Amino acid sequence: MSEPVLVREQRGTVLVLRLNRPEARNSLTLALVSDLGLALEAAEQDAGVRCVVITGTGDRAFCAGMDLREFSQGGEPTDETKRGMKAFQRFIRGDLAVPVVGAANATAVAGGFELLLGCDVVVSSETAKFGLPEVTRGLFPAGGGAFLGTRIPLAVALELTLTGDPIDASRAFALGLVNEVVPAAEVLEAALRLAERIARNGPLAIRATKELVRTAATNPEKARALHDEWQATVFASDDAKEGSLAFIEKRSPVWTGH
Repeated sequence: MSEPVLVREQRGTVLVLRLNRPEARNSLTLALVSDLGLALEAAEQDAGVRCVVITGTGDRAFCAGMDLREFSQGGEPTDETKRGMKAFQRFIRGDLAVPVVGAANATAVAGGFELLLGCDVVVSSETAKFGLPEVTRGLFPAGGGAFLGTRIPLAVALELTLTGDPIDASRAFALGLVNEVVPAAEVLEAALRLAERIARNGPLAIRATKELVRTAATNPEKARALHDEWQATVFASDDAKEGSLAFIEKRSPVWTGH
């Protein structure tokens, strides 16, 4: 029996999803994109999952982007694959409710780098490199990389997308594209620690905060309207009362997500 292209592992309230095509540098096939999208969609709907960590198998790459061999051969996706791809696109756009931590165990380029851009926070190996080389293959970064200028200075975004040249982890950190840089052997554990810090907070508050902060970065007017809606919901929630009571009683809160 062949190994699955995506490995799932539950660590308390944190779900670890591991890209599992090391022989192909964890490149993205339709099957892997679909499986990842469906797994993220399921995590979003699972009250037992408070945060997701995405990492890769092996030390050659976190993800080398699209599997160009499969792409060159064409082929039609199934209905199930289409559903997974739609869920994956929600994640790439930042529309997924559950927080996602990227654990870049090694280099991430093209769609692999765009996958990391879809994550909310990222821990990187100190030896990892990042890049959007699509122009060198006659393509453009269609998985979110074209919007890199909303994350970093426009001149730098244009440098990376027009040259296709990679950057190292230290420059990615300086640009704010990754949150923490650690030795390769420590990436997953560092990502899990970060995920657990997120997961211990109120799930409804986390969902509201993620949507508000992401929306405010690109559409402040929409974020202001969402702010009022979320405030009415979150501040009147059972979790808000529990959080205040737990603070007064000097104990850890017991969240219900309501």
